[in-house]
Amino acid sequence: MSKFTFYERISRAFRDNPQLSRVLIVSTISGGGLVAFSSASPFPVAHADSPAHGSPKKKVVVLGTGWAATSFLKNLKSSSYEVEVVSPRNYFAFTPLLPSVTNGTVDARSIVEPIRNIVNKRGPRCEFREAECYKIDAAKKKVYCKSTQVSNLGGKEEFSIDYDYLIIAVGARSNTFNTPGVEENCHFLKEVEDAQRIRRNVIDCFERASLPSVSDDEKRRILHFVVVGGGPTGVEFAAELHDFAIEDLAELYPSVKDLVKITLLEAGDHILNMFDKRITAFAEEKFQRDNIHVKTGSMVVKVSEKDISTKERSTGQTVSLPYGMVVWSTGIGTRPFVMEFMKQMGQTNRRVLATDEWLRVEGSDSIYAVGDCATINQRKVMEDIAVIFDKADKSKSGELNITDAKEVVTDICERYPQ
Repeated sequence: MSKFTFYERISRAFRDNPQLSRVLIVSTISGGGLVAFSSASPFPVAHADSPAHGSPKKKVVVLGTGWAATSFLKNLKSSSYEVEVVSPRNYFAFTPLLPSVTNGTVDARSIVEPIRNIVNKRGPRCEFREAECYKIDAAKKKVYCKSTQVSNLGGKEEFSIDYDYLIIAVGARSNTFNTPGVEENCHFLKEVEDAQRIRRNVIDCFERASLPSVSDDEKRRILHFVVVGGGPTGVEFAAELHDFAIEDLAELYPSVKDLVKITLLEAGDHILNMFDKRITAFAEEKFQRDNIHVKTGSMVVKVSEKDISTKERSTGQTVSLPYGMVVWSTGIGTRPFVMEFMKQMGQTNRRVLATDEWLRVEGSDSIYAVGDCATINQRKVMEDIAVIFDKADKSKSGELNITDAKEVVTDICERYPQ
């Protein structure tokens, strides 16, 4: 009876688990047994995401290694694709902590993850190229790239990559609003290298101001730090800079600590306009207590090597402020090659790439755009209400009962997530 139960269990296991067909069990009547493994499977198993036998895998090219691109790579489960990632930086950076890197609270290595650690988990068919895309040819399904390594390594290599599906996730650049002198004289805070550069520059300002040959007026200029932009990044950096200069550097440079000045320039009426008014009021009061000078209604019109010029909205006058370092944080703008691609797709009247609700670039079935370089043109429920009602009214009675309404609501939530 026990032997029958044993064979019955084995039989049931083979029926429920086809992969066990690789195991060959040989048993003798006397109770001895032998277990052997066979590499051949007599029952071929088809996978839904496997390409047809002999057909090449579809190639997916991902541009960028930021939040959107990394999220896509981490959630790409199918093995049906060959993936290639192109980006000028070979890591993913946790950008919310960039202001903390500027004052040394957080080490730069703590907020980065090598992108190869991420893509290697996708298997051997996932490659990374440290390069910058400068052109997209949607007709030929090609992206044109050039390396970003320094010239003493052999020059700038250029190459092209074919794709079946293209994911544009290159983010955005700092928006200078074409203000003269910004590119040449201001610091930005978009990359890890920017944060490290700012930290070095702050320390250089203190070192130079400590030299005995520098006049008091020049010391005040050198130790005047200006932050342009009252958004989240600008406000957080100003607070971090205050902690760095007043609490840390003041102990190392006691002779110049009283000359430090931080000014935050905002063109609007208040800082942090996108948040609740209570948050705005709290931030402004906190800055006032910390002697961080907040100037609202001040629009920057020019930045020279030693002075920054602003137009005051209240008086209409132009005021010049001497500075030692300027950090520019006034929002984001479109990258040049994305603008060229937008013209190619007939989207000349927009700031970013327009996509449908499935993140497909309008005018293409094989190109997707995600992140700060794109926006979603969501259809509104009322635009399709007649079609929705007709689909839900299965009985064609002109009325919807509770059951019909419940079924259509699920479809609406998926189709119109906004």
